[in-house]
Amino acid sequence: MSAPSLQAATRLLDQRLSLEPITDLPEAMRPQTEAEGYALQRVLNGLLTIAGLGRKVGHKIGCTTPVMQHFLGIPNPCAGVIFEKTVLHRSGRIPRAGFVRLGIECEIAVELARDLAPAGAPVDRDSAGRAVGAVMASMELVDERYQNFRALGVPTLIADDFFDSGCVLGDPVRDWRKLDLGKLSGATYVNGVEVGRGTGALVMGHPFEALAWLANARAKHGFDPLKAGEFVLLGSVVETQWLNAGDEVRVEIEQLGELKLSVT
Repeated sequence: MSAPSLQAATRLLDQRLSLEPITDLPEAMRPQTEAEGYALQRVLNGLLTIAGLGRKVGHKIGCTTPVMQHFLGIPNPCAGVIFEKTVLHRSGRIPRAGFVRLGIECEIAVELARDLAPAGAPVDRDSAGRAVGAVMASMELVDERYQNFRALGVPTLIADDFFDSGCVLGDPVRDWRKLDLGKLSGATYVNGVEVGRGTGALVMGHPFEALAWLANARAKHGFDPLKAGEFVLLGSVVETQWLNAGDEVRVEIEQLGELKLSVT
């Protein structure tokens, strides 16, 4: 680990934990490429575990759908890590004061039954699917904790786990093979009003295409393979919805169930 990497990670950590909007890193320690962003992410995530977020239990992929690529102005997927202490199940209550700008996203997630990594050839949709043990509805918790994310640049956003701040996971559906994941419709409701809807096919044509992308990207950037027991959020089919104290939100994905969240 280089001194600039540790300095950059420490600065991102301090701003993230203090809820001080993250500003651009000094040029000498700023990641210039996505590869450098992922390398810095590895250092920061180690510090986040030590700081109390717990072990890494899952992954998120952002910008896998046209709606999110247009919303963020970023044309390609970007990945981050989800920590044990930030995961809720089925429903939850969170404080608005614990975030800079709290948002939620409506996503299909998978739980892996076996490790997933390229072996002689890149992972494709079919080989990715063979590693899936369960499919779930999920609600990603995101935090726009940046003074100006567009000016910050994609490599630094990647280093900071790309907006991720946790998730709500639904019950695992283990007989998912009878479902057409591309046709499943997901919707987000805020205070009882539907605010957006989309289908699984928006995720790179099929949700498992995003899973394959992540497995190959982790190999490309020198990360450990995806592990059995980990979960992956595959990308939002509905534009991010920003929340205020008092909001009641619900995410529903047909045949996978619904999730609820209260913001205090």
